[in-house]
Amino acid sequence: MSERATAMPPCPAPGDTLPRATLIVPDLRLEQALAAECGAGCVAGIDEAGRGALAGPVFAAAVALPLDDPLLMTALAGVRDSKLLSAAARERLFPLICERALAYGIGQASAATIDRFGILPATRLAMINAARALSPAATALLIDGPIRLAAVALPQRAVIRGDQQSVSIAAASILAKVSRDRALIALDERYPGYGFAQHKGYGTAAHRRALAALGPCPEHRLTFRF
Repeated sequence: MSERATAMPPCPAPGDTLPRATLIVPDLRLEQALAAECGAGCVAGIDEAGRGALAGPVFAAAVALPLDDPLLMTALAGVRDSKLLSAAARERLFPLICERALAYGIGQASAATIDRFGILPATRLAMINAARALSPAATALLIDGPIRLAAVALPQRAVIRGDQQSVSIAAASILAKVSRDRALIALDERYPGYGFAQHKGYGTAAHRRALAALGPCPEHRLTFRF
């Protein structure tokens, strides 16, 4: 199946105020369309977290939801693109998604893998690991962004801003983000002084000051520009 990307209107800029009715709410239409097109019984959404960070692994999650559950969208009414949610909201939704999902999987690729192969191949690897962790296995994939997983022999569709359209991808974005945040909080204990618990490895001013003072630790991506 050829890779296709579905475009969405640009999301609101930070600080924009929009009427509630105009907010983008993900739904199951893409999942249902792919299931009908491919005869797929288990459609999983996949998203990543941490691709642009200076340190730590890149994470990915895969989530397959029951498309025939009439109460699903009510139960997951708060699920959105993880970037639009507070940390507290993501933590609250994490166990709810796991409870309602048919299957979910988490994958990652280390900083060393990112340095060796590059961030895009490492992101694909994390996504492949997440997809392969699903039980029951997925029969089709919806992937956030213009990414195709050639190593996974399943029907798949790439969706630009998929975390704003597909509730499965949005749910995956939350699982990936929460899993990665927890990993970086743990790294903060192993490598104190960098502030990983606060900035989660991203290139904030405080992180760059710590790098200048301490130099990189083994969890930094040495091929990234500090």
